[in-house]
Amino acid sequence: MGLFSFFTQELAIDLGTANTIIIHNDKIVVDEPSIVAIDQVSGKLLAIGKQARQMHGKTHINIRTIRPLKDGVIADFNAAEQMIRGMIKMINKKTPLFAPSLRMVVCIPSGSTEVEMRAVRDSSEHAGGRDVYMIYEPMAAAIGMGIDVEEPKGSMVVDIGGGTTEVAVIALGGIVSNKSIRIAGDAFTADIQAYMRHQHNIKIGERTAEEIKINVGSCLAELENPPEDYLVRGPNLMTAMPVEIPVSYQEIAHCLDKSISKVETAILGVLEQTPPELYADVVNEGIHLAGGGGLMRGLDKRLTDKIGIPFHVAEDPLHAVARGTGIALKNVERFSFLMR
Repeated sequence: MGLFSFFTQELAIDLGTANTIIIHNDKIVVDEPSIVAIDQVSGKLLAIGKQARQMHGKTHINIRTIRPLKDGVIADFNAAEQMIRGMIKMINKKTPLFAPSLRMVVCIPSGSTEVEMRAVRDSSEHAGGRDVYMIYEPMAAAIGMGIDVEEPKGSMVVDIGGGTTEVAVIALGGIVSNKSIRIAGDAFTADIQAYMRHQHNIKIGERTAEEIKINVGSCLAELENPPEDYLVRGPNLMTAMPVEIPVSYQEIAHCLDKSISKVETAILGVLEQTPPELYADVVNEGIHLAGGGGLMRGLDKRLTDKIGIPFHVAEDPLHAVARGTGIALKNVERFSFLMR
């Protein structure tokens, strides 16, 4: 077995719409934005992750930046394969004498169709994966948060990622009721762009909208520790003259209201389908929030007030899914019934 493990590299991959995280030997070895820059003429990969993100929105005709995943699933097969391959190369900085065969566990949205799952499997295999297992994101998030998923007890997880929000009730190692909606971090960013365009007559890019979301993003119009206004610079849509506008967290709370309401509706929909015994467990234990969206100011309080069940934000919401995928990889035999 020792010799076999020398020839095999085990990787847990959280292939997210916004970020891709790779865990190797219980350590996060890659945590990069899911984006690649490709030369339009030769089709060669120019940059990946943070480097490619710096180019996003600033390229000329010969360079194209691509986000290979959209709404949690692969939208550009070739770019996804190049991205996975490039990120795996980041781990193996020294060129080995031989390429180790890869054993991977990749997490996928719980609403994935067979075709979408096939795309993830094919991309992973083309990038060098010999054994590719897949695990649903809410299940990985629950394992990553330290929930015993095999217990005869209901646990509810809400994972707000970049492309999808996954809501699931888990018991006895399976998903009892779930819903996957395509309202998440990317939708919030698009809302901010639209709001700035309509309300302030200013045109901003995806990266600036993301910065606004991080600095003054809020789900409540009243916060105990409010962030300072964020200064946005850009062209006026009518005159093309430069303008400077301070944006407050109250404005962002107002502009994200519709999308957050859709997340609330999805949570209530899953609770409606939950058997009464498990519903009682969820009420007693509370609902667990994971994913980058869980970092949004006031989200837990808003959801608790609206739904009447306490919401708990995971210790490290951004990496909960990746950590759970890593634990599943280490215990493939134990969690084999969870794998696809």
